[in-house]
Amino acid sequence: MIQFKALLLKELKEAFRDKRALMVALSMGFLMPVVIVAMSKFMIKQAVETPAIYVKFTGAEYAPKMVKQLKDANILAFADVPESDKKLWDKRSVEVIIPETFAQDLQEGKRIDVILRADYSEKSLAAPLRRIEREVRNYSRSIGYKRLLVRGIDIKILNPVQLQEQDTSQPSSNAMIISLMLGLYLLMGAFVSGQSIAVDASAGERERNVLEMLLCQPVKTQNIVLAKLISSALIATLSISIMLSLTTIAVGFVDLSKIGASFSLDFPTVGALMISLVPLCFLAAALQLFVGFQAKTFKEAQSTVAMLVMVPTMIPLALMFIESKPDWIEWVPVSGQSLIMEDLFKGLPIEWATLATTTLLTFVAVTGLVMAMAKRLQSEKVIQSLS
Repeated sequence: MIQFKALLLKELKEAFRDKRALMVALSMGFLMPVVIVAMSKFMIKQAVETPAIYVKFTGAEYAPKMVKQLKDANILAFADVPESDKKLWDKRSVEVIIPETFAQDLQEGKRIDVILRADYSEKSLAAPLRRIEREVRNYSRSIGYKRLLVRGIDIKILNPVQLQEQDTSQPSSNAMIISLMLGLYLLMGAFVSGQSIAVDASAGERERNVLEMLLCQPVKTQNIVLAKLISSALIATLSISIMLSLTTIAVGFVDLSKIGASFSLDFPTVGALMISLVPLCFLAAALQLFVGFQAKTFKEAQSTVAMLVMVPTMIPLALMFIESKPDWIEWVPVSGQSLIMEDLFKGLPIEWATLATTTLLTFVAVTGLVMAMAKRLQSEKVIQSLS
């Protein structure tokens, strides 16, 4: 035990001595809350506000009432565009073409083809084009309703079944913007924060011949691996703890009431999040150390370990496209923690049995990796980067 404490103290000193690696390790914890707040405010603004859309009308004089309805919806003529935005909207070139026969066809009850011309592949035009289409459809629907009323027909016959929606979700479930970003960043933080420490403790120490000197000492190889593992995992745990603490404060600066949502991280939620994320920090550290020991050079280890960041990114995204999830997905490391965090952010009760199973399987995987590394480090080829 004394030897293990000495090894752990040595690894922690090495981790905190390298200020640059420590800064990189903790950067996500400090920067991500700022990113979450900035992106949340931007997305809420886009969802709530209706900024002006400037359209090049052709034949506006033939349909003054429709143009007025569009104007009431803040869809304005290109002549009204401010000078500062004129270049932008000229490049977007959204055009509405109204036929000359609009009034006559409307009087005769014929179908009228109004043309909306724009570059539909331009992502920035997706929301403006939807707004224009919606307003034109509303104008067309209002004319159809008036025609039915003139003929003495009740417009209610068009909607014989009325669906009443009752949302049973918690108010926190509506804060999906923050939940998705925070959940993804927490998973990434577990894998990214200890990355530089793990690579330096494995491939870095081997290149500096420190690893060879350690293995020559009368200590168990398993203790050496465990000390490196705990050191890297503690840095990752510290990073996600900072991220959770700062996010709790930062979310208070986001007005979620505009979208009818609320978001808070109380002590039980934070505790459950830490219980689910700490095993991931150990798993990430174990994977990174394993790859670092397998790599022949420090540069190769950095490149290979960087690819591990894709794991926490791709798995949650893949789960979104699985409609019928099998039960075992809730127990598998990474996917299990991702689903648990999703339920926590929705305000659902914690399923402690699932959390315990996922945690146990994660530590089983960590134990397997530690034993594999301890065995590999007994080979001279691994120590000398010969295989």
